[in-house]
This record gives sequence, C-alpha cells and structure tokens, in this order.
Amino acid sequence: MPGFARVFGCALLVVCLQTTVPAQTPQPQADPGAQLDYQKDVLPLLTKFCGDCHSGDQPDAGVAFERLNIELARTRDRATWKKVFTQLDAHIMPPADAEQPSAEERARMAAWVQSHAVTVICDGPAYPGRVTLRRLNRSEYNRTIRDLIGIDYRPADSFPSDDVGYGFDNIGDVLTLPPVLLERYLDAADEVVRRAILVPELDFAPVVTKPGKVLASVSEAGDEFEFVANADYLFRVQAYGDQAGLEPTKMAFLLDGKDLQTVDVPATSSDPGTYELTARVEPGKHRVTVKFLNDYYKPDDPDPKLKGDRNLHVQSVSVIGPIGALPETLPESHRRLIPHTPAAGADRNAQLAAVRANLTPLLPQAFRRPMAAEEVERYVGIANLVLDDKASFERAMQVAVQAVLVSPRFLFRVEQDPPAEGPIAVRDLDDFELATRISYFLWSSQPDAELTAAASAGTLKDPAVLEQQIRRMLQDPRSDALVENFAGQWLQLRNLQTISMDTKQFPEFNPELRVAMRRETELLFTAIIREDRSVLELLTADFTYLNEPLAKLYGIEGISGNEFQRVSLTGSPRGGLLGQASILTVTSNPTRTSPVKRGKWILENLLAAPPPPPPPNVPSLEAQKEETKKTASLRERLELHRSNPACAACHRLMDPLGFGLENFDAIGKWRDKDHDSPVDPRGELPGGRTFSGPVELRQILIERKAEFRRCVATKLLTYALGRGLEYFDECSLNEVTAKMESRDDKFSVLVLEIVKSTAFRQRARTAMPE
Repeated sequence: MPGFARVFGCALLVVCLQTTVPAQTPQPQADPGAQLDYQKDVLPLLTKFCGDCHSGDQPDAGVAFERLNIELARTRDRATWKKVFTQLDAHIMPPADAEQPSAEERARMAAWVQSHAVTVICDGPAYPGRVTLRRLNRSEYNRTIRDLIGIDYRPADSFPSDDVGYGFDNIGDVLTLPPVLLERYLDAADEVVRRAILVPELDFAPVVTKPGKVLASVSEAGDEFEFVANADYLFRVQAYGDQAGLEPTKMAFLLDGKDLQTVDVPATSSDPGTYELTARVEPGKHRVTVKFLNDYYKPDDPDPKLKGDRNLHVQSVSVIGPIGALPETLPESHRRLIPHTPAAGADRNAQLAAVRANLTPLLPQAFRRPMAAEEVERYVGIANLVLDDKASFERAMQVAVQAVLVSPRFLFRVEQDPPAEGPIAVRDLDDFELATRISYFLWSSQPDAELTAAASAGTLKDPAVLEQQIRRMLQDPRSDALVENFAGQWLQLRNLQTISMDTKQFPEFNPELRVAMRRETELLFTAIIREDRSVLELLTADFTYLNEPLAKLYGIEGISGNEFQRVSLTGSPRGGLLGQASILTVTSNPTRTSPVKRGKWILENLLAAPPPPPPPNVPSLEAQKEETKKTASLRERLELHRSNPACAACHRLMDPLGFGLENFDAIGKWRDKDHDSPVDPRGELPGGRTFSGPVELRQILIERKAEFRRCVATKLLTYALGRGLEYFDECSLNEVTAKMESRDDKFSVLVLEIVKSTAFRQRARTAMPE
C-alpha cells in the first residue's frame, strides 16, 4: 500500500476540499470525544485496524500508536494526529483491501483525535515562540543601506542567494553565515563608504575613466570630464606604442587643448604602461586628452632599425580627484554621514569631537536601538587610530562607518532572550525591538525617524499610535517591499525571472512580456495594500493592470504603449490571480500547460494544503507519453498516470483544479482548442462537486473563502515572524482571521492583527513551551 506519510498528506487534502477541518477552538456543543480514554477506548481499535503497519520497533513513518505520548497529542505531536484524523474522516485508512472498522468504531477514533489532539485549547496565555537570531537577507541589506547611507547602490546583489524556509527567504533558521558571505560583507562595506564619503587623499579619491583609441597619425584621444573643485587632479593614461624608428613613441598631455607635458611611451603591447600627470584644475567641464606626436611610417626601409610603422594605442584616460580638497557641493550621502566637520587645522580633540557628533545619531539608526556613550566611544576610537596614521578626517569617518557596517549589531536583527534561568520565560519586546520587527515586516528595512521617535517616546505600544504608524507605513512607497518580497515569494512571481518557455510555440514570450506579467500581479497586490481593499479581491478582482504587450496577449483592445493602465474585466473570464499570465506561466511546462502544477499551486498558495512530494520510481507524465502513443489527450494521459494507487489520492485533488484553467495556454492566452482538439475544462472534486472553466472554478474558491482567508493569514504571519508556525500559533491565527472576517477582510486589518498578536509582540526563552 502507499506509504503512511504520503497517504496521510493526500488525505489531508481530501478533507480540505471535501469536508471542513475541525475547528481550532473548543465548540460550545457537547464534545463526543471528551470522555473517551485512549488506552481503553481508542488504542485497541488503532491496534486492530492499523497495528500491522504502525506498531513495534520499525513502524511505518516512525509512528507506533502504542508508544505515542498522549500528553503531547495536541502540542508537539499534533501534526501527526491531524493526519490520523483526516485518514479516518476521509475513509482513506485502513486501505480498502484491509479489515474496516464499523461506522461507530471509526467515529469513536475520530472523535478522540479531534477532542484530544486536533483542537488547540486557547483559554490560557498564548505562547509567542522564539525567532532564531536573523541576519539581514539580500533584499533587507540593500534597502537598509539605501535608507541608512543614502546611496543608490545594491551591494547585496552579488551576495550568495539566501536559503528559503517555509516558502520565504527571511526565516531565521535558514539564514546562515557562510565564510564567502562574510568576505562579501567586508568588501561591500568598503565599497559603500567609498561611494558615500568623499576623501581628499589620492588613494580614495573618485576615479572617472573614459575609453581611448588607436592613434595611427598625429591626433588626440580623450574626452570631457567634470571637475568639482579648484584642486589638484591626477591624469592617468594606459597606453603602449607600436615602436619603430630610432626614438620611442611620444605622447603629450593636453588640458582644453593646451600642452601640459610630453612623455615617452616605450611600452609595447606585451606590457602596456601607465603614464600620469598632476595638474591644478578649476571647477567645471574641461577636456582632457593625449596627443600622438611623432608619427613614423617606413615599411620598406632596407635598414631594419629604421623599418616600421609607429602608432600610439591609448587604452584609457582617467581623471582622479580632487586631491587634497573636497568639492564645493558634496553628495547627499556625504552630508548625511558627516554633518559636522572640524575647522581647517583643528587639533585632535576637535577632530574627535566632530567624529563623535557624527556617530552619535548614526549608530542608533544602524543598530536600531539606543546607544550608550561608551559604545559610541568604541567607534570614535577606531577613527582616532586612522588619524594617528596622518589620514584625513574624512578617511577616519570612512573607516568608522565601515566598522559599523560589518558589526553583528548591523548585520543581524538582535532581540534579547528572557534570562536563561528564572521564572520569566516570556517577555514583551521593547519599543525598539517592536519598531524593528514592524519596519522589516512592512518595508524590509530599518525604522524611519517617525517610527523611531514613537519608540523613543515609549508610545509605540499605545493602540492608537500603533495603528496610526501601521497605516502610515502601508501607504508609504517603501511598502513595495511587501509586494516584492512577500507576494513575490508567496505567489512564486520570482520564478518568472528564470522560467524557460518554448519560443517556437510561444513567440510572444519575450523579456518585455515576462516583465509585464510580473508587473500586472504586483500592481494588483499594490492596489490591495494602498487602497486597503479586501484580500478576497485577490480571487475576485474584476479589474487588472495592462500595458500594450500584455493586453495584446489577452486579446483586449484599446491599450497602447508600455505604461500600465487599470482595466475593467467585467464580462471577461479573467479575474483575480487565476486569470493572470504570471500565475498561469509559472505553473506551466515549457511546451504545454500543466494541470498538475496549476492544481498544486492552488492547493498550496490559496488553500494552504500543499500535497506531499510524489512517490519515488513513478514514471513522469512525459515518460508515459512516450510509452503510450495511442493516448490522445493530456487528460487521458493524466488518467493513466493516476491509475497508479500511489498517485491517485493526490492527483484526484490537483488535476481537476488544474483542468479548470485549461482554457488558458501555457503563457495565459485564452484558447478554445489545444492544437486540433477542443479544450475540456471540466473538473470534479471529492464529494461530487463539478464545474467547468475558470469562472466556475473561481466561484468554488470564493465559496471557500474561510480557507483562503486562513491561508493568507498563515503565509503573512510566517513572513512577519520569520519562522515556521507551530501548534500554539493556531490561537493567534484564530484571532487574526476572526477580526478579518468581522471587518470585511481589509488588508490593513490583517496586518494590524498580526502586529498586535502575542507571537509578534513577545519573545520566549525557548522555541517550544518548557
């Protein structure tokens, strides 16, 4: 028979679509399982009907009913018992060829499991769990650098990819720190401060490089450069010559056509040379060039010493500076990080006072908490060491800020645990920890000045202040992080970047259309956030956002240009996520649609009921296709595929859902025929419910809005906490979904209730209750 774990997983899906999973809180009516005794009333039945596989020293899936600790049934073992319940309730187990319990016996076992395992008691204080110390992931690092330093630079794009847990890349348990990432942090910090803070020393001065060219006769190479201060600049030229005749190639440096210096260029192509000149330049645009001076051409001279063709190869022309001075107009990042500068000729105490004045407001922002004076002094001391080496004040600030950016306090989101010993095992987050959780939840970045001010004033936990801050932050453009990082992973939009489609079959699928597909879904999700719409509109929305390429794919006229426009879908079979090309494409194969993938996506992302992985050694659909040349249609091939008992339980749930979307081809274009065969979009769910096409499928999902509501809450709570959910989180989910239902499922209500939950606002000493 199929493996215990796999059949359990498929049975859970059966219950999800056919029956209702038992309520997570005690019901007011009489509980038929409350008085049942496990040893006396339940274990004998489990032993009789399930004991062949689930008893002894090597039970299937590691589950032996006689050895289970019943005290852990509704806590650490709850997931196992939920699967047992679905097996019994859906009549999946015992298998059909085994002895079956009577209806009363089956009901008795199910009643005990529901009462003593599936139902979570939420009468006492909720347990918040514990989030593993989290480093900033790549998106969070980039956004934090942007907001803290004020430069448009994404250093984390070159970092190793972040691992994913529970569907997201901000999960503390998987955000490890491999050695290569530590090296990238050091390199990134160095590059960030070089870009952000201008330094008058030559080694740290800005460099602007322009390409050169080959000079085959007396002519010039170079370009126009912008000079930002009345200061010295270094002109650096990479060049070599085709040497011929009795003298080396000669080159002149020119500034605005005026000769500055002539140099010999004896270098050859095997070893190009570097030639430099320092000159004082006034602010403004000036032309920096080099000129080839001694052209020589005697290819037929009988004297080998005189024979040849002399040319000058200029590889690049660079301007480095200003040296020893700073521009009159400094970049915003420099002014942000160095608002205080000592006077010219100031002594060491005055320089350190300026360093201290600069770092005092910066460190609390970077470390996201108040800083004691002695902590600031550590970084002032680093700057002092740089000044000891006769470096400039600006260079000392560069090194101090670089030290901040490689500190664990910056790279990690640090929250203190309750004491290792003592009666207090749970504590409230302080205002600064709460502000950090909120900002990285909604913005994937550090708290801004207003949120920090509320934390400093001790008012952030006031319900009115908290709600005001949440609503403000959701309207801020920085909430696009929720769209990019939460929706992008939950809905698998990121897969559009790497998905490969057969462009012979789908010539419309080009880079522009790929971007447009993702943008459509992002704009819908943005509208849900900014307009505070119901999350149910992700299923029901009768509008979307299209540009010309996407409108052409959809067969919608009247849209021109690449700008996206809000478009009504009234009367269209499209609507909500299931009509969008992004979702339909990431759930397809390169050459055809995949009802299995589409059905799996619906179960996993709309109903929070992911099927288990396929069993081993089962031929793929494509392999079966080669073996069954007489099988005409995709539907028939899938029927054959799920004739395998190990496949049937899950496929009878996934395939009908996927077939409901068969009118959309692999990139989301509407079709009535698949090649020469009419599309058959009919489906039948467990329990006998039938439907045909995407409109009726969408209606079925809308009717199951309770499951969808809980799915969205589950996904967003996981993302907000940065950890997987445990049995004790069911109580928080109950409260969140109840509030959503009572307040029209507004997105702001979902976010507010998550932020107000015990799981979000408290921290326990251990991941599980002690």
